[in-house]
Amino acid sequence: MVSNTAVTSGDFSLNDLPGAGRMDVVCRCVNSGLLLSHGIRKNTRMLLLLLGPPTPPKLIRIDGDSVKYLGPDERNIGGLLKKALGQEISSECVRSSPGISVSKKTFEEVMKDVYETHSQVLYLHESGNDVRKMNFFKDVCFILGDQMGLTEEQERIVEKYTHGKMCVSPLSLHGDHCITIVHNELDRREVLC
Repeated sequence: MVSNTAVTSGDFSLNDLPGAGRMDVVCRCVNSGLLLSHGIRKNTRMLLLLLGPPTPPKLIRIDGDSVKYLGPDERNIGGLLKKALGQEISSECVRSSPGISVSKKTFEEVMKDVYETHSQVLYLHESGNDVRKMNFFKDVCFILGDQMGLTEEQERIVEKYTHGKMCVSPLSLHGDHCITIVHNELDRREVLC
């Protein structure tokens, strides 16, 4: 998930996540991406590229197979992100808590990394191919923008490092809802196979 507005320092209030560059949107996406009713998706990794002020870019990686202390409420998730953003970092990953690390990577560096490490990279976009007509590889990666979407420059970079666009609805949806639909589609195909 790419957020062009979410703050990039740990100096924000958990009582005002929307005021932290819409960190509430990021938290909801983490919830949808990693949490089940009574557990965590162990086979899922979330990359959160935060590009808001004051010190962008910051890449937070959350590994479902090793994350601890992740609860479903935005305040809990916000607290874990706040701790990650408070770390002294460089281009190398720094662990902030079990299963969560943070580094400094540009949008293009992140896109290049996911392209080189995944057999399939798809951009979730309203003008993409219908999710129900798509075939997925086992190690698929999905790129998703925040409430503002990606910039034109970011979309040019995405075109270089993805295998196409995919849409999940004929309507414009919230990012966390898109993630839920994608997981549902993947879950159903795994069960039905």
